[in-house]
Amino acid sequence: MIIGGSKTQVIENIKQATAEGRFNDKVEIGDPDLSAKEKTGQVTRYLKNRNSLIYRFLNVCARAMVDTGSKVLNRHTEIEGLENLRDLEGGVIVTSNHFNPLDNTAVRVTVNRAGYRQLFLVSQDTNLAMKGWIGFIMNHEDIIPMMKSRQYLSGSFEEQIADTLRKGHAILIYPEQEMWFNYRKPRPPKRGAYYYAAKNQVPVVSLFVEVRDLRKKDNEEFRKVRYTVHVLNTIYPDPDRSIRENSMQMMKQDYEQKVKVYERAYGKKLGYEFEEDDIAGWIPSGD
Repeated sequence: MIIGGSKTQVIENIKQATAEGRFNDKVEIGDPDLSAKEKTGQVTRYLKNRNSLIYRFLNVCARAMVDTGSKVLNRHTEIEGLENLRDLEGGVIVTSNHFNPLDNTAVRVTVNRAGYRQLFLVSQDTNLAMKGWIGFIMNHEDIIPMMKSRQYLSGSFEEQIADTLRKGHAILIYPEQEMWFNYRKPRPPKRGAYYYAAKNQVPVVSLFVEVRDLRKKDNEEFRKVRYTVHVLNTIYPDPDRSIRENSMQMMKQDYEQKVKVYERAYGKKLGYEFEEDDIAGWIPSGD
């Protein structure tokens, strides 16, 4: 499903970013543009509203909508390696490649099948300012807002992460940070997801979503696609290592196994020189 208008400029931004080695930078256009004060206000209101009865009611409604929508959208999605989640208990950090506004639905159906009834998403603060049904979901689903404030990150944000994990839930954190639309390749990760896993002594559920083109068009720029979720080896922190040592090692292992499954799935070595095939379903102009 294509959300938003033309992706021509987004693809150009991806080309430029890969050429310059900026694999975690924003390439999307048209996202809400908020000042630091506005971002703080959005997050403060969201956290305050989350304690209200009306929020709790709407949260149940939003979760039901997302769960149902996830099942419908992923009725043809394949899941490989689910046995790797068989013995999991308690809170977990989930990592996956980030290439679509709805790729979290494939993650959701995967962790649901592993026994996790709720999936919490770490989401950028600007997403709280979105309008329409996406804005409703962002403001009433199981969201942990991310705000680039040292005070917030070391305080409320870490508390939300720790509390959610203590309650035995799964938290999806995209280590690639920004979404690159339909980009097939695993991108070098940032350390945050692994830091929170190491600090809270919980495992990392490592996923990679393979994206295959179908013949039918979605619109004039893209063909429809189908997902295969690869459930990779779960990564556990070593109790004898420091938080930093654990986070670095867990990040390294996660990236390496995502690269390995990418190369196996697509039958070629990973390289970051841009190719048209890097964008799943894309129909380049004139084709």
